[in-house]
Amino acid sequence: MTRFTAILLLTLSCIVAIGQPVKDRIVHNDPAKYRNLTAVHAGAGQMAFTQLIGRNELGTNFLYLHSGTINGKSGIGHHFHHTIEEMYVLLTGEAEFTINGRTSKLKAPAIVPCKLGDAHAIYNSSKEPVRWLNFAVSETRGHSDNFDLMDTRAGAAIDPVPVFVSGRLEQDKLKPVKTSGDGNIIPYRRVFGPDIFRTDWIHVDHLLITRDSSSGSRNLEGIEEVFYVINGAGTVSINNEQTSIKTDDAFYGKSGEKLSLSADNNETLELLVIGISVSKEKSPNISKPLLKPKAMALQMDFIVPKENAAAFEKMYHSIYVPAMIVQQGYLGSKLLRLFSDDQAKTIQAEPTTYNYQIQISFDTEENRRKWVASEQHKIAWPAASGLTKDFKWRGYDVMGDDDQK
Repeated sequence: MTRFTAILLLTLSCIVAIGQPVKDRIVHNDPAKYRNLTAVHAGAGQMAFTQLIGRNELGTNFLYLHSGTINGKSGIGHHFHHTIEEMYVLLTGEAEFTINGRTSKLKAPAIVPCKLGDAHAIYNSSKEPVRWLNFAVSETRGHSDNFDLMDTRAGAAIDPVPVFVSGRLEQDKLKPVKTSGDGNIIPYRRVFGPDIFRTDWIHVDHLLITRDSSSGSRNLEGIEEVFYVINGAGTVSINNEQTSIKTDDAFYGKSGEKLSLSADNNETLELLVIGISVSKEKSPNISKPLLKPKAMALQMDFIVPKENAAAFEKMYHSIYVPAMIVQQGYLGSKLLRLFSDDQAKTIQAEPTTYNYQIQISFDTEENRRKWVASEQHKIAWPAASGLTKDFKWRGYDVMGDDDQK
């Protein structure tokens, strides 16, 4: 997904969400609504299954949250995904998890990320059913794949210590953290960060909100989050609209929304949260409006004769930039060449005879003026202006940016 497409989808999903009551986002995990499946990914036995949240609810590459019960002597067979990542969550009992042919038995509450390209499986070797969740994020929005290895993993050799990434939702590992300026200190732990995943999956969090406490408000800037209530009851507020949540509820928050969580007076609220970025590689560096400029920028427009164009571009790289990078407070520059006439017409651009622009930025106007007075400028400016027929400039205060370097 391109960054533009991702942001457009997020924008459209937020527009749809404006008319959607928050209570309609709450999906209760009700086993009565499960459907029975046999030989899932060529696995053993049977399981009951449902989808709680799907790919159309969010604007990022979140794919699904599945839930179910895996019967005794049953499981999900060994298989690959090459375009999605999953995370199996064991809520009750114990089960045998396999990653790339290595198997270990883990007790609930356990979580195992199934990273991009890793073969994975789960098998319940006991006689009792176990409860299971599966979160998934795709490389490409809405797209998934699988390749089954026709291996149930029943009777697989067990490694006493897992040789794959895994985690546990243990309350004694939570640390007190203040997640918002207007909230209480809450027990919290980031179980997995972005380095675990290769998709736009950026975190897996475990948190508790104690009785009559609140997380405070957070703005979801450039990310979306999916929540599952492990235990307890409370309230979620999204853009100041509140609704109740309880054990085994799932819900989500969208990019640009303000979200807060609070526990009921008599119960502690325990949640599992995953975060998905609009783009891990190029996530929007969103910041609040500035009260004062963070830098300055100068735009210099030039009329460069056609016969001097190649020399002008070479001059920028060989003379102008080397002269600027040694200056105090220099932040960066760009050389822009005007679109061709045909390209300009297709976008209905304003006609101009100025066919090149150099943009430079300094931390302060004072330091830019030091550059103008420098010995290097006495060489660079004549080299630039001497190749032009005319030039002009404008200065700006920088009041925000989206630098993706």
